[in-house]
Amino acid sequence: MRFSLDGEQREFGRTLGRMLGAADTPAAVRAWARGDHGPGLAVWERLARAGVFGLAVPEAFGGAGPLPVEAAVAFTELGRHAVPGPVVETAAVSVLLARLAEAGRPVLAEAWLPRVCDGGARVTAALPGAPGGSPYALDADVCDGVFVAPGGPDDLLLATGHGPVQPSLDPARRLALPRCGAEPVAAGRAVREAARLAADWAAFATAAQVLGVGLALLERTVGYVRQRKQFGVPVGAFQAVKHRLADVRVGLEFAGPLVYGAAVALAAEAPGAGAEVAAAKAAASDAAYGAARAALQLHGAIGYTAEYDLSLWLGKARALRSAWGSPAACRARTLDLFSL
Repeated sequence: MRFSLDGEQREFGRTLGRMLGAADTPAAVRAWARGDHGPGLAVWERLARAGVFGLAVPEAFGGAGPLPVEAAVAFTELGRHAVPGPVVETAAVSVLLARLAEAGRPVLAEAWLPRVCDGGARVTAALPGAPGGSPYALDADVCDGVFVAPGGPDDLLLATGHGPVQPSLDPARRLALPRCGAEPVAAGRAVREAARLAADWAAFATAAQVLGVGLALLERTVGYVRQRKQFGVPVGAFQAVKHRLADVRVGLEFAGPLVYGAAVALAAEAPGAGAEVAAAKAAASDAAYGAARAALQLHGAIGYTAEYDLSLWLGKARALRSAWGSPAACRARTLDLFSL
């Protein structure tokens, strides 16, 4: 099968890239890590106006989706620009509530999804009972709704608060344990199935996001080795450096088609979509981690300083590698699903 983005999809990516490039996202990330959400929420509003949060939401609830291919384009740009906030979890909640609506339970979707699309409500999720899920919710302190599917009883809970914010490999990823009321907002087998699909979307969106992080690291490193000189010549002229960066490029180029293959599988609701997602997440995570290691080594001592913007992408590459399924867990899941 041959696949390529059409003109509108490419222009959508370019438009998002230009918008985020002008938004000073590094400053927003640093502020978010300090607990100052203002600059990051300004970026959030721009993303809402650009239609990013409607890509996982059906038209019946104010969205344009589900559009996994366009979501892959968008989340790659979000990763390329290190956008903070629960962008992946927003997509996951959107899919979860939309699937419950398809199962005949539209109340939550009607109440939340139109506001999610226009940026009027921020949501996040903890899905410990689903593949790749975690008991921790990202950025619960800035969200209007924290949805929890614990995976024991087939219940969906809406958190009434959260515990202390925990540190992360990425200082801008602020994790906390949700505190939930006793009464579920939805229950039954439909919740379990919706949570599994939401977790697949979360892993898929994370794969696209971490792919964008890897691309940004490669671009920044290539720019740096062209300028940094040793023995009177740019470091990038050395064969060892060229080979190292070529290996990084190959890894990212290999991961990209897997991410878009997962998008196509999700769009078609193919039986093997979960395996496609897991394969994409493993490949993109490993490729971005390789890009981070190369960037750190080729930047030298400056790469270790928190004040240097490169650190923002380095931390994100490490954190997203394990978010919504580690590479090892994703490879195991791929093998299990393909062997069925």
